[in-house]
Amino acid sequence: MADKEPEALKMKREIGLIGSVALVAGTMIGSGIFMSPQFVLVYVGSPGASLLIWTVSGVVAMFAALSYTELGTIIPESGGDFIYILRIYGSFPAFFAAITFILAVKPFGIAAMSFSIAEYAIAPFYVGCHPPQLVVKCTAAVAILIVAIANILNVRIAVRIQVVFLVAKVLTLTFIVIGGIVELIQSSSVIVENLKVENAFKGTQYSLSTLGMAFYQGLWSYAGWYNLNYVTEEMKRPEVRL
Repeated sequence: MADKEPEALKMKREIGLIGSVALVAGTMIGSGIFMSPQFVLVYVGSPGASLLIWTVSGVVAMFAALSYTELGTIIPESGGDFIYILRIYGSFPAFFAAITFILAVKPFGIAAMSFSIAEYAIAPFYVGCHPPQLVVKCTAAVAILIVAIANILNVRIAVRIQVVFLVAKVLTLTFIVIGGIVELIQSSSVIVENLKVENAFKGTQYSLSTLGMAFYQGLWSYAGWYNLNYVTEEMKRPEVRL
């Protein structure tokens, strides 16, 4: 009897519809949405220009997500950017892309998010003053370790944690939006001062550097629409989810 050939290693498909939605929405509603608005307003200098930046950033993110969805259905493999560059352009540019992601892009992004989490987490313990940087860095390192361990142990556990945090983030944003609406209703002068045509664009900074930085902050807040394509082979019926 001929020896059977060993089966190729395959990932378990354990991410369903809810997990897929939580993975995309949960990563998009991250630290950026809570921190970037102030920076966008500072860079552009006016509420009207700030709203335009947010609108343009959202449109760009939407078209990019639609393009990524098409790529994910054409190339149903895990890996995201790396696997697409590998299949389309070959191994040479894919290698440099992987090195760039591993050494620069991903670590810097994770560090920025962990610092944001750490600052919010320890803020209640340092009321009226800035927390020590050593405490912030240690808290950020612990947050990275917890997330890494959860993802290493079990995919289902990681997905459940993502769903829980998504619900918490949506509730938090809901309270913030409701608070803003109540403030607008109670104080009509806020609308006149900030959204009236002659006041909305007053003080706008038109330099390329400030607009570019504001646009970058807006795109950073919308970042996360691409994360589902990194785990395509772990999804149940990925052609439906993507």
